Amino acid sequence: MPERLKVALAGIGKIAIDQHVPAISASPDWELACTVSRKGNVDGVQAFTSIEEMLAERPDVSVVSLALPPVPRFAYAAAALRAGRHVMLEKPPGATLAETHALQAMAADRNLSLFATWHSRMAHAVAPAKAWLQGKSVIRAHITWREDVRKWHPGQDWVFEPGGMGVFDPGINALSIMTEILPNPVHLKSARLEFPSNRQTPIAAQLTFSDNVTADFDWRQEGPQTWDIEVATNKGNLALRMGGNVLEIDGKAMAGENSIMGEYPALYARMADLVLAGRSEVDLSPMVHVADALTLGERIITDAFDF
Repeated sequence: MPERLKVALAGIGKIAIDQHVPAISASPDWELACTVSRKGNVDGVQAFTSIEEMLAERPDVSVVSLALPPVPRFAYAAAALRAGRHVMLEKPPGATLAETHALQAMAADRNLSLFATWHSRMAHAVAPAKAWLQGKSVIRAHITWREDVRKWHPGQDWVFEPGGMGVFDPGINALSIMTEILPNPVHLKSARLEFPSNRQTPIAAQLTFSDNVTADFDWRQEGPQTWDIEVATNKGNLALRMGGNVLEIDGKAMAGENSIMGEYPALYARMADLVLAGRSEVDLSPMVHVADALTLGERIITDAFDF
């Protein structure tokens, strides 16, 4: 690529500072040209408070990366696409499936690249896990995805508001890996969702899929965090640890790296490839499972939760 692509990063919160900014800064493909945020900023980078102002004043910025919460994301993405900019979406790609389909149509009509990212699919051991499972019969699989919302979303009440997804905000990361690595697709059969009495989205979920696949999501785990996927097959057992970054086969470590810091650099490298090739990549299968869970789920009211 002859010169670095200029990207505007919208939504300067924890995930942007922890992951997006370092990934862009270290990339040979990208230049962080400006930011869009009501409150946050990045030292030494031009800052805007509205997407419209940025689009008007920076016609040289060809790509907009959206790291803000799901509910306001559609308006930002639509504005960028209408202005002829390529768009990269943080997971989940939107608050609803319908609005994401609308963005797909807008991008296609304008020959622009739209990338619905799933950062956990870029974890170090996901590709080798997928390769190992090919041609094998899955007997059963179980996902354990338990973390501390106070650590990863401190004081961010939006995660418990409508559209915030609750425990599915991290849980969809597990579903993005599941839909990537299993040899055959599965569908949801039942769900049990635990809602704090003072919140609008679930804090825990237990899911049952076809083909003996189950999942346990919980946002109340303190201390060490658990991001495991275990799969029993006709030719041995596979486990993904550390959110897909460490692969074990029959209990022996086989591939990966005990770090989550390689995921976002891989996303930005992929986005550069998509823009160069004039292509889009929008896989909504993880989001379909979340929508199904919220449709089928038995609602259980549990203790109130506050940060």
